[in-house]
Amino acid sequence: MPQIFKIGSYVVYFWLNESNPLEPVHVHVSEGVPSENATKIWITRAGKSLLCHNNSRIPPRKLRNIMDIIEARHVDIEKKWFDYFREIHFYC
Repeated sequence: MPQIFKIGSYVVYFWLNESNPLEPVHVHVSEGVPSENATKIWITRAGKSLLCHNNSRIPPRKLRNIMDIIEARHVDIEKKWFDYFREIHFYC
């Protein structure tokens, strides 16, 4: 799993196997190490973060902070997504 960056003890990453056809651009977030029960956050065409689910149960205040950082770094995330998957499309 390519790690995109860390936010404190939380890891922001992609799964290498993101389905076929490829899902819209998104990241997974979990504390410590990547996990199958990670929180999933979509990146919108406008660069906003949209919570798909919070399976890793990140507390609301921390989750909002993480989502704000993801929005601030959406260009980096989109570039890395394209570098790994060679295509990109958005949830909305």
